[in-house]
Formats: sequence, C-alpha cells, structure tokens
Amino acid sequence: MRRNRSTKPTQLIAGLLAGLLLAILAVPLGAQPAPETRTGHGFGPVYDAAHETTLNGTIQEVVTKRTAGSPVGMHLLVAGPEGVVDAHVGPYLTKDTQEALHAGLPLQIVGAVEQLHGKSILLARQLIFAGRMVTVRNENGFLVRARGPRPDSRPDSSNANTTQTGESQ
Repeated sequence: MRRNRSTKPTQLIAGLLAGLLLAILAVPLGAQPAPETRTGHGFGPVYDAAHETTLNGTIQEVVTKRTAGSPVGMHLLVAGPEGVVDAHVGPYLTKDTQEALHAGLPLQIVGAVEQLHGKSILLARQLIFAGRMVTVRNENGFLVRARGPRPDSRPDSSNANTTQTGESQ
C-alpha cells in the first residue's frame, strides 16, 4: 500500500508551523520606545485638574455647530479679563440648561485650559450662573451625562422637584 503526503496531515502541519516559526524569528523586530503618554488620554483633550482655573465672564456667543479641530459638543465664547475664551461644555447638558445659556449672561466657569490643534480651550468642569451650579465634568475631567427626570409609576406623584444628575438648582 502506497502512502502519499495527504495521508500524513500531522507531519505536514508540523512542517508548516516550523517554517512559520523560522520566518517569524528571521524578521527583525523593530521595537520602538512608546511615546510619552499623559494620564487619562483618550479620544479628546486631556483634563489636567492640577492646573484648574476659575473664569468670571460674560457669554459672548453660544456655539452649537461642530467646527473642525474642536471637541464635539456645545462651546461658549466667554469674555473675561484676559479676553475671549473658548469654553467647551460638551454634548450632555440638559435642554433646560442649554436654553438658559445665552449671550450676555454673566457666569463663572471652573475648568482647565488645554491646547488642542494649536488652540487654547477651557474644558469646563463646572458652570455657575443665575443661581445654578451645573457639573459638566467630574473631578477626573470625564464628561457627566445629565439625566432628565424619570417618569414615576405612581399616577398621583409629581416630578416637579426632581433634581437632574449633573445639575443642582
């Protein structure tokens, strides 16, 4: 009885694996040092809580349309003592808060200034205006998603006093 290569698959597989191992070892591995990274770096600018600042100013313009090179979400152009500052407040503000922010409104912003594509952007962590304090980011700089009031299953209950996550009134 005559045997050919197709009847010995284990020898064929062993030979292919050995060849693959030799090919891998023959290719020089171009290991490069990892670039310097900053803690918390993800898909957007990095929030540096160590350099947090407070800005008191007046809203000059509310920007809701995306512009190339800037983080997604609402921006406030705020006139302060150092000139006009681009403050990023993100995409998660409640509709009520978005409607309350308008040109001419005085406010205080707590946040950190970061460079993004050659532009200085104030990453707002907290907004204080008209007796309200709105949390935009947590202490680590991650955006906080505000949730609206949840519908209550009891028909006689009222949601009028429900506080939204991320905001206190």
